[in-house]
Amino acid sequence: MIQKRILIVRQDRIGDVIVSTPIPREVKKKWPDAFVAVLVKNYSKDIFINNPYVDEIIPIEDLEWEGIKEFFRSVKKIRRYKFTHAFMLLPTKKINYLLFFSGIRYRIGVGKKFFQFITFVKSVDRHKYNPLRHEADYSMDQARKIGINAKDISTEIHLSDAEKDDVEKIKLGWSAGSKHVIGLNISSGNSAPNLIGSDYLNLINKLRRNKNYKIVITDNNIPPKLKNLEGVEYPNISSSLRNSIINFASLDCLISSSTGPMHIAAALGVKTISMFCNLTACSPKLWGPLGNPHKIIQPQKNYCGQICPGDPHICTFSGQFEFLAENIIQSLNEFFSPVKHSLAVK
Repeated sequence: MIQKRILIVRQDRIGDVIVSTPIPREVKKKWPDAFVAVLVKNYSKDIFINNPYVDEIIPIEDLEWEGIKEFFRSVKKIRRYKFTHAFMLLPTKKINYLLFFSGIRYRIGVGKKFFQFITFVKSVDRHKYNPLRHEADYSMDQARKIGINAKDISTEIHLSDAEKDDVEKIKLGWSAGSKHVIGLNISSGNSAPNLIGSDYLNLINKLRRNKNYKIVITDNNIPPKLKNLEGVEYPNISSSLRNSIINFASLDCLISSSTGPMHIAAALGVKTISMFCNLTACSPKLWGPLGNPHKIIQPQKNYCGQICPGDPHICTFSGQFEFLAENIIQSLNEFFSPVKHSLAVK
Protein backbone atom coordinates (compact mmCIF):
# COMPACT_ATOMS: atom_id res chain seq x y z
CA MET A 1 0.00 0.00 0.00
CA ILE A 2 1.35 3.44 -0.97
CA GLN A 3 2.01 5.66 2.05
CA LYS A 4 -0.49 8.48 2.49
CA ARG A 5 1.35 11.81 2.66
CA ILE A 6 -1.10 14.50 3.71
CA LEU A 7 -0.71 18.27 3.88
CA ILE A 8 -3.17 20.29 5.98
CA VAL A 9 -3.26 24.01 5.14
CA ARG A 10 -4.73 26.50 7.60
CA GLN A 11 -3.23 29.97 7.23
CA ASP A 12 -5.60 32.19 9.25
CA ARG A 13 -6.30 33.07 12.91
CA ILE A 14 -5.23 31.08 15.95
CA GLY A 15 -8.76 29.92 16.80
CA ASP A 16 -9.28 28.67 13.24
CA VAL A 17 -5.97 26.80 13.36
CA ILE A 18 -6.88 25.17 16.67
CA VAL A 19 -10.18 23.82 15.31
CA SER A 20 -8.12 22.01 12.66
CA THR A 21 -6.11 20.07 15.29
CA PRO A 22 -8.48 17.06 15.33
CA ILE A 23 -7.59 16.28 11.69
CA PRO A 24 -4.00 14.98 12.18
CA ARG A 25 -5.16 12.78 15.05
CA GLU A 26 -7.99 11.24 13.05
CA VAL A 27 -5.74 10.72 10.01
CA LYS A 28 -3.25 8.80 12.17
CA LYS A 29 -6.05 6.70 13.68
CA LYS A 30 -7.01 5.59 10.17
CA TRP A 31 -3.48 5.34 8.76
CA PRO A 32 -0.85 5.15 11.55
CA ASP A 33 1.98 5.12 8.99
CA ALA A 34 0.76 8.21 7.14
CA PHE A 35 3.03 11.25 6.91
CA VAL A 36 1.15 14.36 8.09
CA ALA A 37 2.39 17.94 7.68
CA VAL A 38 0.73 21.27 8.40
CA LEU A 39 1.26 24.48 6.45
CA VAL A 40 0.53 27.39 8.80
CA LYS A 41 1.66 30.93 9.48
CA ASN A 42 4.77 31.30 11.58
CA TYR A 43 2.92 32.88 14.51
CA SER A 44 0.56 29.90 14.84
CA LYS A 45 3.06 27.04 14.39
CA ASP A 46 3.45 26.75 18.19
CA ILE A 47 -0.03 25.20 18.28
CA PHE A 48 1.36 22.04 16.67
CA ILE A 49 4.67 21.77 18.55
CA ASN A 50 4.91 18.40 20.37
CA ASN A 51 1.83 17.13 18.53
CA PRO A 52 2.48 13.38 18.15
CA TYR A 53 0.27 13.23 15.05
CA VAL A 54 2.14 15.91 13.07
CA ASP A 55 5.38 14.87 11.38
CA GLU A 56 6.37 18.29 10.08
CA ILE A 57 5.36 21.94 10.51
CA ILE A 58 5.93 24.11 7.44
CA PRO A 59 5.73 27.88 8.08
CA ILE A 60 4.06 29.61 5.17
CA GLU A 61 6.57 32.48 5.52
CA ASP A 62 9.31 30.07 4.36
CA LEU A 63 7.71 30.09 0.92
CA GLU A 64 8.24 32.76 -1.72
CA TRP A 65 5.50 34.35 -3.81
CA GLU A 66 6.71 37.64 -5.29
CA GLY A 67 7.77 36.56 -8.80
CA ILE A 68 7.51 33.53 -11.07
CA LYS A 69 11.01 32.30 -10.18
CA GLU A 70 10.34 32.72 -6.48
CA PHE A 71 6.96 31.01 -6.75
CA PHE A 72 8.45 27.98 -8.46
CA ARG A 73 11.16 27.77 -5.82
CA SER A 74 8.31 27.31 -3.36
CA VAL A 75 6.72 24.74 -5.65
CA LYS A 76 10.03 22.86 -5.61
CA LYS A 77 10.10 22.92 -1.78
CA ILE A 78 6.60 21.47 -1.50
CA ARG A 79 7.16 18.97 -4.31
CA ARG A 80 10.05 17.40 -2.36
CA TYR A 81 7.58 16.11 0.22
CA LYS A 82 5.73 14.05 -2.40
CA PHE A 83 2.35 14.73 -0.83
CA THR A 84 -0.49 12.51 -2.05
CA HIS A 85 -3.32 14.60 -0.52
CA ALA A 86 -3.88 18.19 0.56
CA PHE A 87 -6.67 19.73 2.60
CA MET A 88 -7.13 23.45 1.89
CA LEU A 89 -9.28 24.56 4.82
CA LEU A 90 -9.21 28.17 3.61
CA PRO A 91 -8.51 28.07 -0.15
CA THR A 92 -6.77 31.04 -1.77
CA LYS A 93 -5.45 31.45 -5.29
CA LYS A 94 -1.84 31.35 -4.14
CA ILE A 95 -2.27 28.21 -2.09
CA ASN A 96 -4.37 26.59 -4.79
CA TYR A 97 -1.79 27.10 -7.54
CA LEU A 98 1.11 26.23 -5.25
CA LEU A 99 -0.37 22.81 -4.49
CA PHE A 100 -1.45 22.25 -8.10
CA PHE A 101 2.03 22.86 -9.52
CA SER A 102 3.55 20.85 -6.66
CA GLY A 103 1.99 17.75 -8.15
CA ILE A 104 -0.40 16.89 -5.32
CA ARG A 105 -2.95 14.84 -7.16
CA TYR A 106 -5.79 14.79 -4.62
CA ARG A 107 -6.53 18.31 -3.37
CA ILE A 108 -9.67 19.22 -1.44
CA GLY A 109 -11.07 22.69 -0.87
CA VAL A 110 -14.23 24.47 0.22
CA GLY A 111 -16.74 25.77 -2.30
CA LYS A 112 -16.54 25.92 -6.09
CA LYS A 113 -14.41 28.89 -7.06
CA PHE A 114 -13.20 29.17 -10.65
CA PHE A 115 -9.51 28.76 -9.79
CA GLN A 116 -10.38 25.52 -8.01
CA PHE A 117 -12.45 24.28 -10.94
CA ILE A 118 -9.67 24.74 -13.52
CA THR A 119 -7.13 22.97 -11.27
CA PHE A 120 -9.41 19.97 -10.60
CA VAL A 121 -9.85 20.50 -6.87
CA LYS A 122 -12.31 18.20 -5.11
CA SER A 123 -14.94 20.23 -3.29
CA VAL A 124 -16.65 20.10 0.07
CA ASP A 125 -19.82 22.14 -0.37
CA ARG A 126 -20.99 24.39 2.48
CA HIS A 127 -23.78 26.21 0.67
CA LYS A 128 -26.39 24.35 2.72
CA TYR A 129 -24.99 25.84 5.91
CA ASN A 130 -26.18 24.22 9.12
CA PRO A 131 -25.35 26.43 12.12
CA LEU A 132 -25.79 23.46 14.44
CA ARG A 133 -22.50 21.99 13.15
CA HIS A 134 -19.17 23.13 14.52
CA GLU A 135 -16.44 24.68 12.36
CA ALA A 136 -14.18 21.78 13.38
CA ASP A 137 -16.80 19.39 12.00
CA TYR A 138 -16.90 21.28 8.70
CA SER A 139 -13.10 21.12 8.54
CA MET A 140 -13.20 17.38 9.20
CA ASP A 141 -15.41 16.98 6.12
CA GLN A 142 -12.27 17.25 4.00
CA ALA A 143 -10.77 14.24 5.80
CA ARG A 144 -14.07 12.39 5.45
CA LYS A 145 -13.79 12.96 1.71
CA ILE A 146 -10.90 10.47 1.62
CA GLY A 147 -12.53 7.87 3.87
CA ILE A 148 -11.78 9.05 7.41
CA ASN A 149 -15.12 8.58 9.18
CA ALA A 150 -14.22 10.66 12.23
CA LYS A 151 -16.71 11.63 14.93
CA ASP A 152 -14.26 12.96 17.52
CA ILE A 153 -13.66 16.65 16.83
CA SER A 154 -12.20 17.61 20.21
CA THR A 155 -9.28 20.01 19.85
CA GLU A 156 -5.87 19.49 21.42
CA ILE A 157 -2.53 21.13 22.16
CA HIS A 158 0.26 18.92 23.48
CA LEU A 159 2.81 19.89 26.14
CA SER A 160 6.20 18.30 26.68
CA ASP A 161 7.05 16.79 30.06
CA ALA A 162 9.25 19.82 30.81
CA GLU A 163 6.37 22.16 29.95
CA LYS A 164 4.03 20.20 32.21
CA ASP A 165 6.53 20.68 35.04
CA ASP A 166 6.55 24.42 34.29
CA VAL A 167 2.75 24.46 34.46
CA GLU A 168 2.77 22.91 37.91
CA LYS A 169 5.34 25.44 39.17
CA ILE A 170 3.44 28.41 37.72
CA LYS A 171 0.11 27.18 39.07
CA LEU A 172 1.60 26.68 42.53
CA GLY A 173 3.12 30.16 42.49
CA TRP A 174 -0.16 31.81 41.51
CA SER A 175 -2.48 29.79 43.70
CA ALA A 176 -0.25 29.58 46.79
CA GLY A 177 -1.42 25.98 46.90
CA SER A 178 -5.09 26.70 47.55
CA LYS A 179 -6.60 29.44 45.38
CA HIS A 180 -8.44 28.86 42.12
CA VAL A 181 -6.56 30.59 39.29
CA ILE A 182 -9.06 32.53 37.16
CA GLY A 183 -7.87 33.95 33.85
CA LEU A 184 -9.53 36.80 31.99
CA ASN A 185 -8.77 37.51 28.36
CA ILE A 186 -9.91 41.09 27.82
CA SER A 187 -9.44 41.53 24.07
CA SER A 188 -10.99 39.78 21.07
CA GLY A 189 -9.36 41.52 18.10
CA ASN A 190 -12.85 42.65 17.07
CA SER A 191 -13.55 39.06 16.02
CA ALA A 192 -16.54 38.65 18.34
CA PRO A 193 -18.82 40.64 20.68
CA ASN A 194 -16.95 41.61 23.82
CA LEU A 195 -17.26 43.70 26.99
CA ILE A 196 -15.51 47.07 27.18
CA GLY A 197 -12.53 47.65 29.49
CA SER A 198 -14.52 49.33 32.27
CA ASP A 199 -16.88 46.34 32.40
CA TYR A 200 -13.94 43.97 32.73
CA LEU A 201 -12.56 46.15 35.53
CA ASN A 202 -15.92 45.93 37.28
CA LEU A 203 -15.93 42.14 36.80
CA ILE A 204 -12.41 41.85 38.21
CA ASN A 205 -13.44 43.84 41.27
CA LYS A 206 -16.41 41.52 41.80
CA LEU A 207 -14.19 38.44 41.50
CA ARG A 208 -11.52 39.81 43.85
CA ARG A 209 -14.06 39.84 46.68
CA ASN A 210 -13.68 36.08 46.73
CA LYS A 211 -10.38 35.40 48.53
CA ASN A 212 -10.29 31.92 47.00
CA TYR A 213 -9.71 33.37 43.51
CA LYS A 214 -6.42 34.50 42.03
CA ILE A 215 -6.92 36.74 38.98
CA VAL A 216 -4.67 36.49 35.90
CA ILE A 217 -5.09 38.74 32.85
CA THR A 218 -3.87 36.75 29.85
CA ASP A 219 -3.63 39.41 27.11
CA ASN A 220 -0.37 40.37 25.43
CA ASN A 221 -1.33 44.04 25.48
CA ILE A 222 -3.14 45.46 28.49
CA PRO A 223 -5.54 48.46 28.33
CA PRO A 224 -4.25 51.30 30.55
CA LYS A 225 -7.17 51.15 33.00
CA LEU A 226 -6.46 47.44 33.65
CA LYS A 227 -2.71 47.74 34.21
CA ASN A 228 -0.98 47.30 37.56
CA LEU A 229 -4.04 46.12 39.46
CA GLU A 230 -3.18 44.95 42.96
CA GLY A 231 -2.89 41.18 43.26
CA VAL A 232 -3.41 40.57 39.52
CA GLU A 233 -0.87 38.69 37.37
CA TYR A 234 0.03 39.65 33.76
CA PRO A 235 2.13 36.72 32.46
CA ASN A 236 1.64 37.06 28.70
CA ILE A 237 2.84 40.63 28.10
CA SER A 238 5.22 40.45 25.10
CA SER A 239 5.24 36.65 25.45
CA SER A 240 5.67 34.15 22.62
CA LEU A 241 2.65 32.06 21.74
CA ARG A 242 4.25 28.92 23.15
CA ASN A 243 5.01 30.58 26.50
CA SER A 244 1.47 31.95 26.53
CA ILE A 245 0.15 28.42 25.94
CA ILE A 246 2.03 27.25 29.05
CA ASN A 247 0.48 30.10 31.03
CA PHE A 248 -3.01 29.26 29.76
CA ALA A 249 -2.43 25.65 30.84
CA SER A 250 -1.68 26.96 34.35
CA LEU A 251 -5.20 28.35 34.77
CA ASP A 252 -8.11 26.64 36.46
CA CYS A 253 -10.59 28.58 34.31
CA LEU A 254 -10.53 31.19 31.55
CA ILE A 255 -13.24 33.85 31.14
CA SER A 256 -13.34 35.46 27.69
CA SER A 257 -15.40 36.25 24.66
CA SER A 258 -15.38 33.89 21.66
CA THR A 259 -11.74 34.26 20.64
CA GLY A 260 -8.46 32.43 20.07
CA PRO A 261 -7.45 32.19 23.77
CA MET A 262 -10.76 30.44 24.49
CA HIS A 263 -9.81 27.76 21.95
CA ILE A 264 -6.28 27.53 23.38
CA ALA A 265 -7.68 26.90 26.86
CA ALA A 266 -10.19 24.35 25.56
CA ALA A 267 -7.49 22.48 23.63
CA LEU A 268 -5.48 22.26 26.87
CA GLY A 269 -8.46 20.91 28.84
CA VAL A 270 -8.78 24.10 30.91
CA LYS A 271 -12.30 25.08 32.00
CA THR A 272 -13.76 28.02 30.08
CA ILE A 273 -16.59 30.48 30.60
CA SER A 274 -17.27 32.13 27.25
CA MET A 275 -19.50 35.04 26.22
CA PHE A 276 -21.30 34.55 22.92
CA CYS A 277 -23.97 36.59 21.21
CA ASN A 278 -27.18 35.09 19.84
CA LEU A 279 -26.51 35.70 16.13
CA THR A 280 -26.40 32.52 14.05
CA ALA A 281 -22.97 33.34 12.55
CA CYS A 282 -21.52 33.65 16.07
CA SER A 283 -23.31 30.66 17.55
CA PRO A 284 -21.46 28.54 20.14
CA LYS A 285 -22.75 25.57 18.16
CA LEU A 286 -20.48 26.80 15.37
CA TRP A 287 -17.55 28.33 17.28
CA GLY A 288 -17.78 27.08 20.88
CA PRO A 289 -14.98 25.40 22.86
CA LEU A 290 -14.50 21.68 22.30
CA GLY A 291 -13.41 18.84 24.57
CA ASN A 292 -13.16 20.73 27.87
CA PRO A 293 -15.54 21.53 30.77
CA HIS A 294 -17.16 24.78 29.68
CA LYS A 295 -20.02 27.20 30.26
CA ILE A 296 -21.56 29.41 27.58
CA ILE A 297 -22.92 32.81 28.63
CA GLN A 298 -25.26 34.71 26.29
CA PRO A 299 -27.18 37.97 26.69
CA GLN A 300 -30.86 38.03 27.52
CA LYS A 301 -33.22 36.56 25.00
CA ASN A 302 -34.44 39.72 23.26
CA TYR A 303 -31.13 41.60 23.37
CA CYS A 304 -30.01 40.97 19.79
CA GLY A 305 -33.32 42.08 18.31
CA GLN A 306 -33.78 45.23 20.41
CA ILE A 307 -30.42 46.69 21.55
CA CYS A 308 -27.53 44.96 19.76
CA PRO A 309 -26.11 46.94 16.78
CA GLY A 310 -26.36 43.78 14.68
CA ASP A 311 -22.62 43.77 13.92
CA PRO A 312 -20.71 41.27 16.09
CA HIS A 313 -17.44 43.07 15.40
CA ILE A 314 -18.54 46.17 17.31
CA CYS A 315 -21.03 44.77 19.81
CA THR A 316 -20.08 45.44 23.46
CA PHE A 317 -23.04 43.74 25.17
CA SER A 318 -24.21 47.22 26.13
CA GLY A 319 -26.61 47.16 29.08
CA GLN A 320 -26.00 43.45 29.70
CA PHE A 321 -23.04 43.61 32.07
CA GLU A 322 -24.87 42.81 35.32
CA PHE A 323 -26.74 39.93 33.70
CA LEU A 324 -23.55 38.48 32.18
CA ALA A 325 -21.52 39.01 35.39
CA GLU A 326 -24.14 37.23 37.47
CA ASN A 327 -24.03 34.24 35.12
CA ILE A 328 -20.24 34.21 35.05
CA ILE A 329 -20.05 34.17 38.84
CA GLN A 330 -22.71 31.48 39.04
CA SER A 331 -20.72 29.38 36.56
CA LEU A 332 -17.56 29.79 38.64
CA ASN A 333 -19.47 28.70 41.72
CA GLU A 334 -20.66 25.61 39.88
CA PHE A 335 -17.10 24.82 38.77
CA PHE A 336 -15.52 25.44 42.17
CA SER A 337 -17.54 24.22 45.14
CA PRO A 338 -20.69 26.35 45.31
CA VAL A 339 -21.07 25.85 49.06
CA LYS A 340 -17.60 26.95 50.20
CA HIS A 341 -16.76 29.56 47.64
CA SER A 342 -20.03 31.15 46.63
CA LEU A 343 -19.93 34.85 45.81
CA ALA A 344 -22.95 37.09 45.89
CA VAL A 345 -23.33 39.58 43.06
CA LYS A 346 -23.59 43.17 44.27
